[in-house]
Amino acid sequence: MIKKYITGLNIQFEYPIAFWLLLILPLLLLMFSFYQLWKRKTIKKIGDPQLVQSLIKNHSVKRERLKFSFILIAFALGILALANPRKPDKSTRDQRVGIDVMIALDVSSSMLATDVPPVRLQNAQNLLNTLIDRMPNDRFGIILFAGRGYLQMPLSMDHGAAKLFIRTAHPDAIPEKGTAIADAFKQAELAFDESLRFKTIILVTDGETHDEDALKEAKRLAESGIMINTVGIGSTQGSIIIDTATKSAKRDQSGNVIMSKLNEQLLQEIASVTNGTYVHYNSVESAVNALLLQYRDVDKKALEDKTALTYQSFYYWAVLPMLLLLLFEFFYSDKKRSKS
Repeated sequence: MIKKYITGLNIQFEYPIAFWLLLILPLLLLMFSFYQLWKRKTIKKIGDPQLVQSLIKNHSVKRERLKFSFILIAFALGILALANPRKPDKSTRDQRVGIDVMIALDVSSSMLATDVPPVRLQNAQNLLNTLIDRMPNDRFGIILFAGRGYLQMPLSMDHGAAKLFIRTAHPDAIPEKGTAIADAFKQAELAFDESLRFKTIILVTDGETHDEDALKEAKRLAESGIMINTVGIGSTQGSIIIDTATKSAKRDQSGNVIMSKLNEQLLQEIASVTNGTYVHYNSVESAVNALLLQYRDVDKKALEDKTALTYQSFYYWAVLPMLLLLLFEFFYSDKKRSKS
């Protein structure tokens, strides 16, 4: 099957699936062969061979086959036009160099704790939006997680969309309660594509979880060369959690006020096993600088941002000869040329 890209000419096909229609060509050729065989058998059944030959003496088998070949070539050219060969416009080509970053943002109810005013989640949002602005050449994807992880945005150069997803993140976005860090890691891993660029996950959470698989998943990702940097939001002393429904302190079934504490040990271990760094959030600027320092010397490879490219199509290169062939086939006679 023809590849989606002709690398030498930098031409790609917008609809490469159209090339499957080329499988019809052998079928048409087979049908034509059966038709020729049927004609020969029919001629033999008519009767006197000399009489039959005199009736069809002006018919040229070679010309008939040539006319059919015109149709086959025109059909193939039509498929080529349907696939829409195109080439990126050089004026819109944008080569960027950077890394692939999957952001795993905790939106569990504990992120509404007030030990980092006004709440942990808002500080996490400010941190990530500033970080995205400081990393203009990198692709970002967004995972929101609580009791489960959900891919909100695949890897993209659309930083505006990434910031929008982060700004609108809220505990109500995830129906399952809890802090499933391991599931967030799994979702992030699935979101990475086959790009050769450096892959990393930024985990922003208070780490308050009973997820025993979080560290195990981190070790598995480390074996794939994925670095995890962790950002701990909150205090080790703990804080109350605001109930979004009652706007008051959240309580357990016994009526006791729930306290949420930052689990630094887990986040430090996750970062350590993946050759990453742990950042305890104190301010946006200090946290961003710590993360940027971690990424400063990592391997960066070129990636063409195709989201902003415009293309020049060349389907008419196939349409024009196709129409000429069909027109020529229509007027091309299958009768033998008369000898003067």
